[in-house]
Amino acid sequence: MKALPQLSPTITKQSRAIQSGLLLVFVCLLLLSGCSSLPKDFERTPSYAISDTTQTTLAETFEPMVAAHPGLSGFHALPDGIEALAARIILIREAEQSIDAQYYIWHDDFVGKALHNQLLDAADRGVRVRLLLDDLDTSGKDEMLHIIDAHPNIEIRLYNPFANRSLRVIDFITDLRRINHRMHNKTITVDNQATIFGGRNIGDEYFDADEEVGFSDLDALAIGPVVKEVSASFDLYWNSEWVYPLSAFKSDELIDDARITAFRKESDQFIEEAKESDYADEMKGLRLADKTNLSDTSFVWGEWITVYDQPSKVIAEEVEFETHLAPKLKKAFDNAQEEVLIISPYFVPGDNFTDYLTGLVDQGITVRVMTNSLSANDVAMVHAGYMRYRKALVRGGVELYEFKSVKSDNPPAEAKDFKSTWTGSERASLHAKSFAFDQQYIFIGSFNLDARSVALNTEFGVYFESPKHAKQMKKAFDEDAMTLGYRVLLNDNELEWVTLENGEEVRYQDEPETTFFQRLNAGFMSLFIPESQL
Repeated sequence: MKALPQLSPTITKQSRAIQSGLLLVFVCLLLLSGCSSLPKDFERTPSYAISDTTQTTLAETFEPMVAAHPGLSGFHALPDGIEALAARIILIREAEQSIDAQYYIWHDDFVGKALHNQLLDAADRGVRVRLLLDDLDTSGKDEMLHIIDAHPNIEIRLYNPFANRSLRVIDFITDLRRINHRMHNKTITVDNQATIFGGRNIGDEYFDADEEVGFSDLDALAIGPVVKEVSASFDLYWNSEWVYPLSAFKSDELIDDARITAFRKESDQFIEEAKESDYADEMKGLRLADKTNLSDTSFVWGEWITVYDQPSKVIAEEVEFETHLAPKLKKAFDNAQEEVLIISPYFVPGDNFTDYLTGLVDQGITVRVMTNSLSANDVAMVHAGYMRYRKALVRGGVELYEFKSVKSDNPPAEAKDFKSTWTGSERASLHAKSFAFDQQYIFIGSFNLDARSVALNTEFGVYFESPKHAKQMKKAFDEDAMTLGYRVLLNDNELEWVTLENGEEVRYQDEPETTFFQRLNAGFMSLFIPESQL
């Protein structure tokens, strides 16, 4: 093998000064961190889902439906953001014994404040609330979280927390291998009777409440035996050694009765003002928002498989079937006979999975993918990794579509369950993670088809039997993919993007809705961005 040429540029005084300055900054950060480490002197009391909740209102509401479908679970898709928030609020208000919520992101915005308020109200009624958050998004929120955690019926725990609470960059420098693993799971389970899982974090952009950008996303409300499995997953994380009680970290601010009272007053006042908003009016107009109609919610009943990563993924060296979600999900792909439909906002298949998908096409299986375009992707680095595989995918027969960032003025009227449904956002971005197989089965969860979901972040999802949802997803591809997205094609080995605008076919030779500098930046990053981090 020919040796690489040695690179030995002349080191100028200026470059020496820059290097010395960087070294000084690094040393200062280390000194500031001192001997910071995760706390050891604290109590992590185990707790588990409440098993006997058969006398609750939710149990009485859903029991007749569950009894009519023995051995099966019921699923109701939540593609609309307002409906998805309404479903959460309804369940929280119906809670009588327990609420278990596990989230990657929980913003302190309209939606985040509203749900915090609802959790506090539930705790006031005597409901036990367990809130498990990934620690990456809690920066700057410690005081607020400590106030909520002070409620005797609420406990907050953090997954894989930062040791340096006020200067977290130090952990990235000194403990990157651990900190690089995050908890991406998203579930909320009430009274061990009903659960919501899927791709939505807690924040305005996930529920059509952000005027600037809206994420097209997907959750499912589920009842029946699957709920107990979601609770078992939550318990596994909650009691894991990788999860720390928030109380193990001292608040920088004094959390006394006066501060708690002031916070509760502010929270209640916020809710009263929010009730007068246009968003609240739209939520009131939803049939699901009427509590009396929970028993009329339409569920699709079928068999299912709950899949999730073990919380010990933080230290995992290999991706194993027993401990990781990805190998289990691959079995669904292996079993496909006719068609595989993929919706994944962050899609970085790598060489092996690219070959796998084109291999499915060689077997006569239709493979269609919808992911974000460069203009719609909120993480440009992910697009830089994905763009390496477009030609190979298209050349191999995969139907590849990229989601538009511009909201359609005339959105298609049909197949609404699996397309964007914004009410006020100016810019769109795909965030749903779902796969359909043979118009028979569907997966909904937090899992992206990229290396980070496979090997770094923990994920959760449910693969379930639902011809209704799988056919709706196919219908959305058939009727809407060319309107909501761009079909990526090859023309003389060069990429082009084809879409329908006002009923007319339009072709682009460059990434649509982007500037030259955006394309240059993505192309430059694609030369060196490590896919293992995407």
